[in-house]
Amino acid sequence: MTRAYVGLGANLGDREATLRRAIELLASTQGIEVAAVSSLRETDPVGYADQPRFLNGAAALDTELAPGALLDRLLVVERELGRVRGRGPRYGPRALDLDLLLYGDEVVDEPGLTVPHPRLAERRFALEPLHELDPGLRLPDGRAVREMLASALQ
Repeated sequence: MTRAYVGLGANLGDREATLRRAIELLASTQGIEVAAVSSLRETDPVGYADQPRFLNGAAALDTELAPGALLDRLLVVERELGRVRGRGPRYGPRALDLDLLLYGDEVVDEPGLTVPHPRLAERRFALEPLHELDPGLRLPDGRAVREMLASALQ
C-alpha cells in the first residue's frame, strides 16, 4: 500500500455534496482505502477570477493502484459527477476537481501525469489541507509542506 494525497475542489452546484460523493466513490474502489479527509474550506479562484468561490480539501488514500491507474480512477469519478475536461476556460468553473498531489515518495513524470503536482508549492488551497492531514509531510525532494505553506502565506 502507498499513501497518496488527492486535492479536492468544486465550485459549481452543491459543492460539499459533490466532494463527499467523490470520497464515497473512491472509498468503494477496490485497491483504495480512504485513510483521512481534511476539513473543507472556502477559497478564492486562482488563475481565472470571474467564477464562484471554491470548496477545497484533500484526502489521504492508501492504495494498491499504480499512479497512472489512480489518476484514471480520479478522472472517472470526475466524469461521473459532472466534470467535463477541456470545456470552458483553463482553471475555470468546475463541478469537481480531483488532483493527484503526492504518491508516496515517488516522482512521476510521464505524459498526462506529474507527481508531485507541479504547482503544489504555489497552491495554498492544496497545502493547507495537506498540512492538516499530516503536519510532518515532506515531498520526495525533502521539502516540508509546512515550510511551503509558510512561504505561500507571505
